[in-house]
Amino acid sequence: MIVEGLVTSLDATGLVNIAPMGPVVLGDFERLLLRPFQASNTFSNLAATRCGVFHVVDRVDIIARAAIGRLDSLPETEPAKRILGAVLVDCCRWFEFTVDGVDATEPRSRMPCTVIHTAERRPFFGFNRARHAILEAAIIATRLHLLPESQVASPFQFLEPAVTKTGDESERDLFDMLKQFVHARRERSA
Repeated sequence: MIVEGLVTSLDATGLVNIAPMGPVVLGDFERLLLRPFQASNTFSNLAATRCGVFHVVDRVDIIARAAIGRLDSLPETEPAKRILGAVLVDCCRWFEFTVDGVDATEPRSRMPCTVIHTAERRPFFGFNRARHAILEAAIIATRLHLLPESQVASPFQFLEPAVTKTGDESERDLFDMLKQFVHARRERSA
């Protein structure tokens, strides 16, 4: 099973990096398989420090903004309990993990991880249809270098009615931000 959330990692200077990620969850969250692209800060940080924190969140705005590099300020964090890492204060659950190995034979690496500490702050609120659509749109926005145009425009057209019918103004704004990001990237590539 893949669970979408946020990973925090630290660079050599202790600077927090936050990235959306959907690890493969093995067992009952005892192990994770992370697959960050090698060109990412997350890959560099996790390969160097061999630890990080995966967060289950109900803040789709943070996921969407982090996905396209528009997270204006980092959310509040506190020190992790069992690793040198950062835990998001506004999360539902978190999983501190150690990286067991790094397979960098492909552009998208494979990092099997062992969860060594987990805690829950509050129940997961859940996503309405609009938030699910925003999450899917954010994932597409991170895959523009991999997908042909036909696999980008069509999903956005499919997802938009869910946002307009069930979302509030902030969710419609997030979806528009993602559409504009994708459009601008596609125009630059053309």
